[in-house]
This record gives sequence, structure tokens and C-alpha cells, in this order.
Amino acid sequence: MSRDAVKFGRMSKKQREKVEDEVRFHRAQMRAQSDAAPDSSVYDTQTPSSSDQLHHNNYNSGGYSNNEVGYGSPYGYSASVTPQQTMQYDISADYVDSTTYEPRSTMIDPEFISHADGDINDVLIKTLAEAHANTNTKLEAVHDMFRKPQDLSRIIYYKNLGQEELWLDCAEKLTQMIQNIIEFAKLIPGFMRLSQDDQILLLKTGSFELAIVRMSRLLDLSQNAVLYGDVLLPQEAFYTSDSEEMRLVSRIFQTAKSIAELKLTETELALYQSLVLLWPERNGVRGNTEIQRLFNLSMNAIRQELETNHAPLKGDVTVLDTLLNNIPNFRDISILHMEALSKFKQQHPNVVFPALYKELFSIDSQQDLT
Repeated sequence: MSRDAVKFGRMSKKQREKVEDEVRFHRAQMRAQSDAAPDSSVYDTQTPSSSDQLHHNNYNSGGYSNNEVGYGSPYGYSASVTPQQTMQYDISADYVDSTTYEPRSTMIDPEFISHADGDINDVLIKTLAEAHANTNTKLEAVHDMFRKPQDLSRIIYYKNLGQEELWLDCAEKLTQMIQNIIEFAKLIPGFMRLSQDDQILLLKTGSFELAIVRMSRLLDLSQNAVLYGDVLLPQEAFYTSDSEEMRLVSRIFQTAKSIAELKLTETELALYQSLVLLWPERNGVRGNTEIQRLFNLSMNAIRQELETNHAPLKGDVTVLDTLLNNIPNFRDISILHMEALSKFKQQHPNVVFPALYKELFSIDSQQDLT
């Protein structure tokens, strides 16, 4: 993934001023709550390097227009909200790079968080819940789609798609999901303060895993079907004649179903996504201490939220235990996806995937991360 690909969000001048007002308010609040005045450097925003200054075509300079980027595997999840609609950026106004003027949540410095009192859990929970809500199709809309009569003609259409057409169709439909995952990551407090290399690596290795988590909220358990764009498709609609692809489909549905059965709230799903993305044992990360600190913050927050809302499942096995046990499954499924993709590309060498999909799931770059 190119460096520009993780920072395509822009804010208008008006929005920037609003964010800066909120930050000043946040600083004043925290100073008022403290007995001793803290070091002002704790609250300073990160000074952008010369490479992070305003670019006339920041994201598009990476070569991808909003219609070209995509996330794909043949086993789908999708969101119908574009990043522009989600973040409400004024794309006609003068822009600033999101690494220069970050939303309030990403301005929370990890050093400050690590020394804050217990209230930081509440701040983190609220921040991630808002990030999740702003980068997902509303749950009410999803449930409305579940209640609509099935469109049998469209189900038959997808079941009759050939292998190549199915892969490409999903790659197009999943464009918004990967964009929204990137936007969500950028709103995790402290994420934008990691090195760009670590940001990119976490997204390259974690975006497919977060897609499975997000798929869980698009599952209709009663029909074992997933909301795919604007049509509810059963699991078998994604099968092809390839046994490895069928295994991948089954594992994705099985894992997403296991999450859906826990009946997590939207806030809990938000915290879980942060936990999965910041999993500190990913090969190749450099800022292990910083990532571990952010991971621990997410762990404390999700533990508090789950203990408040859920009793143990069986004996002393908690919902958090089950969620943590699923994280290695995500990695296994990601490897299955890469194996299926490698085989598909060998059989269909002329297929051209969307640019962002190729960057995220490049065979060459992923081999070093497995």
C-alpha cells in the first residue's frame, strides 16, 4: 500500500476550525480536572514532516481515483456509504492533509493516555463507537434489508456467475468497505502517531480480518445469508468449483457467524476492531512498544464494556475469551485467502483487480508477512 493510500481523508477549512475549537475545549477540560498543570507538550499535535504537508492531489497522487480503489475477495461484505458521505468532508473546499489536522480522537497522545485516570476508558469507548458508526452502514438499514422479500432472480444470477466474474464482482462491491476500514483505523486514538510503515503494515495485514468482523453485522443468522450490497445472498451463492475457495467461504462464514452469535453491541464491535487491528504480534512492525500500549488501552476498554453488558457464556468462559480465541482464526483465514488468490491469479493471469486490492493483497509483499 502506498503511503498516500492511508491518508486520503480531507477536511474543509470550516471543519478544521471546528476540530481545533474542540481540541482547545478538550485541553481546557483536562487541565481543569488535574491538580497540577501538565506539560503542555502532552497536548501538542504532531508536527507534520515536509512530506506530510498539503498536497494538491494528495490521495489521487497515489494513482487511485475514488472509483478505482477496491477491496476484494470473492466472499462478500459491503457497505453502501462512501467515505465522503460518511465523514461529511466538503470536497469542494480547500483541503488539508488528515495527518496535519486530525480528528479529535486521533489527537489523543498515547503518553497522555497512559498517565490519565480511569475516565480514559470512557473517552476511548465513546471515540471508537463514533468512528464505527461513521464508517458503517447503519444497523437499522441492515435489519430493514433482512426483512425484505428475497429477490430470487438476483440470487440465481449470483449463483450462476463464473469464477472469474464472481471474484471481480466482489472486488468492485467491496470498494467502500476497505475505504471505510482505513477511515476507521485513522480515527483510533494514537494510530496516526505510529510510523507510516507500521500504519501501512497493520492495514495490509489487518484489513481482511476487520472485514470479517464487519461482515458479522451483515449476517442474517436465521438464513445463513449475508447482505451483499443490496441483496441478501446465502453462503452457497459464493461457492465455485474450486475446493480451496469453498473452504475459504466456509471458514469466513463460520467465523463471522461465531461473532454474530455473541450479539455484540455496535460499541463492542468497534472496540473489537481496534483490538484486532492493533494485535501486537504481527510480523514486521517496528513500534512494538507503541502498538502494545494502544492494544492494552483497547483491551482495558473492551473488558470494561463486555463485563458491563455480558455474563459469562459457560462456566468461567467469557465473551472476551471467545473473541480473543477468534483472532488466530482471522490470521488463518487471511492465509487461506492469499493461497486462493495466488491460485486464481495463476489460472487467470490477465484478470486486473482494483488498484487498492492489488496493493493490500499483493502476493509478493504478503509472503514476507506470513
